[in-house]
Amino acid sequence: MALHFDAPEFEDRKKRLLARMQEAKLDAMLLFAQESMYWLTGYDTFGFCFFQCMIVEASGDVSLLTRSADLRQARHTSNVETIVIWEDRANANPARELKELLDDRDLLGKRIGIEYDTQGLTALNGRRVDEALSTFGDLVDASTLIPLLRAVKSPAEIDYARKAAELADNALDAALPLIKAGTDESRILAAMQGAIFEGGGDYAGNEFIIGSGEDALLCRYKSGRRKLEKNDQLTLEWAGVYRRYHAAMMRTVLTGKPSDRHVELYEAARAALLACETAMRPGNTFGDVFDAHAKAMADADLTRHRLNACGYSLGAHFTPCWMDKPMFYAGNTAPVEPNMTLFAHMIIADSESGTAMTLGQTYLTTDGAPQCLSRHKLDLIVG
Repeated sequence: MALHFDAPEFEDRKKRLLARMQEAKLDAMLLFAQESMYWLTGYDTFGFCFFQCMIVEASGDVSLLTRSADLRQARHTSNVETIVIWEDRANANPARELKELLDDRDLLGKRIGIEYDTQGLTALNGRRVDEALSTFGDLVDASTLIPLLRAVKSPAEIDYARKAAELADNALDAALPLIKAGTDESRILAAMQGAIFEGGGDYAGNEFIIGSGEDALLCRYKSGRRKLEKNDQLTLEWAGVYRRYHAAMMRTVLTGKPSDRHVELYEAARAALLACETAMRPGNTFGDVFDAHAKAMADADLTRHRLNACGYSLGAHFTPCWMDKPMFYAGNTAPVEPNMTLFAHMIIADSESGTAMTLGQTYLTTDGAPQCLSRHKLDLIVG
């Protein structure tokens, strides 16, 4: 089997999950998040775009309901022993087959947790599941249970995060010589993605962000490319990815001579990021980290130009997004704990002057100050 962790690692994860299930008085859990399945068993697929469900029982038994296209994928990449196939056919309703499987597992009338908050369960399939199980047992939304377990990384996971960070650094190294007037964005994007693949990395959970000129103010990928000009701005957000573990970075790189506004926004972004570093330690919450960001932006009179979130947890994640939970936003009481991998991004978009500035990197939390996983400094980059 193509497992990226050893048996004791998976046994420890299951033990922690079963303990949380016992605390929540759950007889079983229905996993629809691909991240949860990967974390628990190693199951690695993009087949979650169709209906599939992993059942975890309080006894520790694990079974998977999936399509025939993922049968060999499950056998090859996971330690799941019980795999049941639902058949693609006209008017198929796999939620009914899930009910039959639960009945076979003697879970009728039991208290069952379910992951609703995931891309792995569409609204249509969620309605089908609710309808099929409406009289089956007591369904409980347990969407946050495994994400909170996954947020604290094991030593083996930290090793993968460090490798991902190395690949992210390599991608920036590949991009920097190309960031100059006349270069097409396509060459830069190809060089960055190529550096990650050449280093043994994976596809990221979402597209890399690349945008110059007016598009530098965007914080999403969009189709279409342009060539850099003499005095230009290029915003990049990318992630090194290794064994599905992400380490993200973000920079706005300038060509030619920086404007006074660019320098002003850079200094504010750097001050805000350093303030987040100070707050990113045990004893504080994710909300405290956001508050540090918000205060620094307010001190620079940039509140109207900042975002309402400034980062998030990272880990093993699947499309359509590499963002994980918890996130840095106002009022989030989730505690910062040691051995989390957290991405903090400072994004300033001054639409009035058309000026962009971003600065972001991934950290490993410790018992004290966080460790930056990147070898790159926070200097303003001018090509």
